[in-house]
Amino acid sequence: MVAFFCHKCGAPWESDLRQPGFKDICAGCGAYLHCCKNCRFHRPSAHNQCYIPNTEYVRDRERLNYCEEFEFRSGPPAPDGDEKKKHQARKKLDALFGDNDDDSSAPTSFDDLFKK
Repeated sequence: MVAFFCHKCGAPWESDLRQPGFKDICAGCGAYLHCCKNCRFHRPSAHNQCYIPNTEYVRDRERLNYCEEFEFRSGPPAPDGDEKKKHQARKKLDALFGDNDDDSSAPTSFDDLFKK
C-alpha cells in the first residue's frame, strides 16, 4: 500500500482508494486533499504551476479543485522552504542596505536626505 500525506500537516491519508474524492479533507488539519499541493504534477516553476500543459488555472493551490489530471503524490510532503528563503533574503537585504527600523540617524524627510 502506498502512503499518501497531507501537504499541510503531513498526516497520513488512510483509505482503500487510490485518490481522495473532490471534497475529502485531512483528518488531522481539515485541509482539502484534492488540491494542487497534494498532486504529483504540481510544480511551482512550471506554467500554471502544473507539469501537465493546458490545465485549467487554479487560483488557490491549497483549496479544493476539480482537476481531472489530479494524482496524489506519494511520500511525505517536502518541507516548505518559503519561510526560510524569505528570512534569508531579508537578512541579505538588511546586510546590504542596513536595518533602519531602530536607526535614529536615518533621514526622516526629503530635506534631511540632501542636507549638507
